[in-house]
Amino acid sequence: METPARFDAAYLRNPPPRYPPLARRLGEQGRILLRVKVDADGNPGTVEVIESSGSSRLDAAAQQTVTNWRFTPAMRGTTPIDSWVQVPIVFKLEN
Repeated sequence: METPARFDAAYLRNPPPRYPPLARRLGEQGRILLRVKVDADGNPGTVEVIESSGSSRLDAAAQQTVTNWRFTPAMRGTTPIDSWVQVPIVFKLEN
């Protein structure tokens, strides 16, 4: 039995991406969907944008942040394995 990799466990303490100042000034917002290769130790490898927000600044900020995250690796039985996981990141301006 396989369980997928996870990025949302509280103990991982993955910080949200910082809003790029220029993107904030320009009113850019949106959702990015990333595809991340997670190794058996829970480290991210390849981080690909599979759905862009439409802003290269937001996309780059999301990619850069997730590159430094920690993950709970996927498991096959009791053995950690490499796998891919999708990570959504939302940038939303709020007053």
